[in-house]
Order: sequence, then structure tokens, then C-alpha cells
Amino acid sequence: MATGQSVNERIYMVIRQVPEGKVTTYGQISKIVGTASARQVGYALAAVREGMAVPWQRVVNSQGKVSLSGSEQQRLLEAEGIEFDAQGRIDLKRFGWSGPDDAWLEANGFDVTWFWSR
Repeated sequence: MATGQSVNERIYMVIRQVPEGKVTTYGQISKIVGTASARQVGYALAAVREGMAVPWQRVVNSQGKVSLSGSEQQRLLEAEGIEFDAQGRIDLKRFGWSGPDDAWLEANGFDVTWFWSR
């Protein structure tokens, strides 16, 4: 881990890489960061405040659902072109993010083998 970076800062770094029109899961962020549980990712997202430039809405649960109070989250995602089925789920195969590339991971001090450790 880079000197002086908190776990939350590293979580936010990864989330900032998720492109518009794609989503990721709490678990995927957890695996990429390597030192955070999925629950910690949720706590970090709960701490996001306006002006932090963290696209929090792009993180959903492993079923492709938004948070319990997710009407704003769903509205933001739909504005990015993400579609929800009748049960309120996102097709993660279609809209899921595959993660940052190895060059970005390496340049930012993350483990490039995260993808294979699932």
C-alpha cells in the first residue's frame, strides 16, 4: 500500500476507475483493494460526501441490486444507460466492469493478481 493512503482512499481510487455505464460490486472492490472487506467498502461509500468525486452509484451488491435506499442510485445509473429488470436487478454480465488494467494496478501499488485470486 502506498504510504499515507488510508483503506478508504484506496477504495475510492478503485471506484473512480469504474467507467460511466458500468457497475461493480462491493466484493469486487474488496478483492482489488485486498485489505478491505465488502462490508468495509460499504462503510467507505457511506462516508462519501458531496464534492469527493467518487461515483458511489456504480457499486451494487453481488445480485446486481442497489442499496436499500437506492431510488437515487437507480435514477443515477439509469441516466448512465444502465437497465434494471422487473426485479430491480442489473445484468452484471452486460453492465459489469471487468476491473482496472494491470498497468493501472501496478502504477498505483495494487496487486496485479487480484483477478485470479477469486
